[in-house]
Amino acid sequence: MPVPTELTRPFWEGTRRGELLIPRCADCGTRFFVPEPVCPGCLSADWSYEPSSGRGAVYSVTVVHRAPGPGFEVPFALAVIDLDDGGTLLSHVVDVEPHSVAIGARVRVSFRELDGTITLPCFVPEEHPEASSR
Repeated sequence: MPVPTELTRPFWEGTRRGELLIPRCADCGTRFFVPEPVCPGCLSADWSYEPSSGRGAVYSVTVVHRAPGPGFEVPFALAVIDLDDGGTLLSHVVDVEPHSVAIGARVRVSFRELDGTITLPCFVPEEHPEASSR
């Protein structure tokens, strides 16, 4: 279960509202994830969270067959998603056969509530009929 910190709290508050927020550096424009105290591109501490479209493409994918802990159903597709508006996320691709997820596949965010405090940004195929919210 993710544990929000002072640095990541705005991200998790955004996911609870159905909004994907990604850090963007005010000095060099780099969008990055995971949130860090300074921009990985230029080391500036002047960055803020900005909304993302939540659309992108699968950069890399693996199918996990051994549960990393209690509460995980296997197999599941774990992918690196290149977001169209910059930055990358490591996330689950859901509502699709895990072995069918291919590099280059177009995806969009779909928020999944774990409990009353944490909502995960997962991804579904772009043509998936579900709206890109919870």
